[in-house]
Amino acid sequence: MEDQLKLMIPGPTQVPQTALQALARQPISHRSSEFSAVMAEVTENLQWLHQTQNDVLLLAGSGTAAMEAGIINFLSPGDRVIVGTNGKFGDRWAELCKIFGLEVETIAAEWGKPLIAAEFATKLEADTQKQIKAVIITHSETSTGVINDLETISHHIKNHGKALSIIDAVTSLGSVNVPVDSWGLDVVVSGSQKGYMVPPGLGIVAVSAKAWEAYKTAKFPKYYLDLEKYRLATINNTSPFTPPVNLIVALQTTLRMMQQEGLEAIFARHLRVMKATRAAIRSLNLSLFAQDDYASPAVTAVSTSELEADKIREVVKKRFDMEIAGGQDHLKNKIFRIGHLGFICDRDILTCISALEAALLELAYQDFSLGAGIAAAIKVFQTQI
Repeated sequence: MEDQLKLMIPGPTQVPQTALQALARQPISHRSSEFSAVMAEVTENLQWLHQTQNDVLLLAGSGTAAMEAGIINFLSPGDRVIVGTNGKFGDRWAELCKIFGLEVETIAAEWGKPLIAAEFATKLEADTQKQIKAVIITHSETSTGVINDLETISHHIKNHGKALSIIDAVTSLGSVNVPVDSWGLDVVVSGSQKGYMVPPGLGIVAVSAKAWEAYKTAKFPKYYLDLEKYRLATINNTSPFTPPVNLIVALQTTLRMMQQEGLEAIFARHLRVMKATRAAIRSLNLSLFAQDDYASPAVTAVSTSELEADKIREVVKKRFDMEIAGGQDHLKNKIFRIGHLGFICDRDILTCISALEAALLELAYQDFSLGAGIAAAIKVFQTQI
């Protein structure tokens, strides 16, 4: 049957029907009073979601565009930066910084392990000349299902006094508590296709007053990604260039949904489905790639030794029209990843685990009792209501 595809990947995520209907409307003029009203509401609600009084700006582009904007607006060629790398997207930050001619030092951890906050403290405390201009951290590492201790690391960055914190919150914003102001975060980037529950196409950047001071002396050339243009336009509830109007209208819809649910309930829901997923995986005698202490509420990575991960994914998609994500780089075909962020509920987890059990059975995996994963997930849901 067509049009039954279910996405259980860490992005793009499922889109609510009301947001799909908003996408299907005739576009309105981006220079109209109607669109200005939309922008005003969206900006206010983005500040609510980010828990900030800072500017929150919308770009037409992916999360990687927002990442690039975070570099070229606040840094200059040759600046010294520290990049935390413990997965694909931490590595992407390091690659991006090197392309722009920054002096990159990495603090690394093995894929599947968290960054060690004390290592950042040591590096920052040793910088008595205040030469480090920024520390770049991926909060929820999508490639491995690890969440890094951003609160503690950001505390060490603030103690340095000079360095900016530049944070990749692409799979944590809208899924995990990211209190931008109370943690003193300077530049926080995210993308529409994750916790925001709309399709890809919008990059979101929150910018602190400290970052705007750094903007004044930043020397990278920029035009389309010049965030000052977006700041001035946002003050007037507009955009400096033609924006993806219908995506923003859809975002208006999903932000209303999120406000109605409430921040605490959103975060609790993501924790609940994470716990249920992980309990189910254990009951199927499969290996979790990240330990409980640093598991991301957005995505669960599963190691497979007896079976090829991509074969499991293939059967799940072919038989049940459901997509789960594969491993990246050296983890290709060694892990699969279940995304449980955004427009997700208990029913989705039960459906996914059912499909996974059936796929394992079809592939002659025998190290589990049929129904064990479902039972484990249900038990979590009964105790986490």
